[in-house]
This record gives sequence, structure tokens and C-alpha cells, in this order.
Amino acid sequence: MLRKLYDWTLSLASHRHAAIALFVIAFAESSFFPLPPDILLIPMILAARNKAWRFAAICMVGSVLGGMAGYAIGHFLFDSVGRPVLDFYGYSAKFDQFRDYYNQWGAWAVFIAGVTPFPYKVITILSGVTGLDPVVFSIASVLARGVRFFLIAALIWKFGPPIRDFIEKRLGLVFSIFIIGLVGGFVAIKYLI
Repeated sequence: MLRKLYDWTLSLASHRHAAIALFVIAFAESSFFPLPPDILLIPMILAARNKAWRFAAICMVGSVLGGMAGYAIGHFLFDSVGRPVLDFYGYSAKFDQFRDYYNQWGAWAVFIAGVTPFPYKVITILSGVTGLDPVVFSIASVLARGVRFFLIAALIWKFGPPIRDFIEKRLGLVFSIFIIGLVGGFVAIKYLI
């Protein structure tokens, strides 16, 4: 099923309404869709490198608005919609343990999930359920999704097709290591100072 969704999403990259599809997929991925918009963003930029920044902006706006929809699912529809989404991704048990500490570190959680391969929809729903300040959520989402999609756009714009394999295979790991170091540094500063 995931392979069919992946192939379908890639086929959209060459369509004349690809920018609309990019927005819709970025929106949906932030609240329920299993595939990241990167799989459409990357081939679109490769096909039209002069539009890299426009595509990154479309992706970011769609993702942030979709994140707000995920927040609303968590806030208003958790029992009927949010819990089944978390169950589908296998995060219900972890969710119940995690929610106690969430608001203390919520902005970081949103940022980390926004730039790493962690399913962003889980964090958007969790933010709504726990009542994370919507302004904090929105700012963290804009920063995280902006960093992620504009960095991908910049790398593809600069290096072209050879960077595609690097992005698809290793960028999530590089982001994850960077975020672990960044958060670890802040935690160390908090407890050492």
C-alpha cells in the first residue's frame, strides 16, 4: 500500500497542477497522510530548479496549516479521530507516557519532529491534546518546517540531481544527530548553570 502511495505521489511531480498537489500532500502529511511531501518536493525542484524557493514555501505553508489541522484533531477530536491515528502508527502507549512531560518541552518536540523523519502528525495531534500554547506551536512549526523544506530546496538548487540520493538516504539521520546535539546542549546548560 505504501509503495502505491509513493509511486502515485511521484507521478504528481510532473503534472501541471503539481504545486497544488504539493500543498495538499504537505497539508495532509502533517495531520494524517503517511508519506512526507519531500517525495514530491524533490522531483519538482529537480525539474524546475529556478522555482526551488517557491516550492519550498508552498510545502512549508501547506505543512504548517496541516499541522494546525492536526492540532485541531488532537484538541477537538482526539477520542474519535486522533486516538485511531495514533493507534495506526503504534504511538498510543508511548503517547500516554509522553503527555505528562510534553508541555514543558513541547516547542522542542514540535521543532524536532518538524525537521526529522519522526511522524510530524503525531506531534501535531499531541500538541492539541495536551493544549500546547497555539502560538508556541505555530512558531515552532514555521521554524521547523521552514528549515527542513528550504534546506532541501537549497541543496537541490545548489547540487542538482546528485544530492537527491543523499537527501533520501541520509538527511534524516544528519538532522536527527544535529537535533540530539542541540537539545542535549540545552539540557546540559539547564542543569549545569
